[in-house]
Amino acid sequence: MSGLARGELDRLIRIERPVADESFDGAGSGTWELVEDNVWAGIKDVLPSRAERLADGLTIATRPARVRMDYRPHLTSDMRFIDITEGVDGRVMQIVAGPADIGRRDGSEFMVEDYSTAGNAA
Repeated sequence: MSGLARGELDRLIRIERPVADESFDGAGSGTWELVEDNVWAGIKDVLPSRAERLADGLTIATRPARVRMDYRPHLTSDMRFIDITEGVDGRVMQIVAGPADIGRRDGSEFMVEDYSTAGNAA
């Protein structure tokens, strides 16, 4: 019996990995390269809490979620997911924990967060 329900995988995501800038003055200016495109996944937001923190004087709000997909042994925690489901505005999610195996390698689960500045947008 499978550890993932097929109906749970209702979102399309793109998986990317970081590529470091190897130039002398390129520290912190790397890019992202495509690992896989059009991967079916389930994205479940974690229930709301006061997920804000202060970083260099700027209040940052995090939006944690759980992402499940079919088992992929090559994914690592330094990668990111981008929700490319039609009608979604490209939600970028950094992996903060995982991968964890579901069942007997039926699927993989990750904890992710996307970030935004908190406060009045006006």
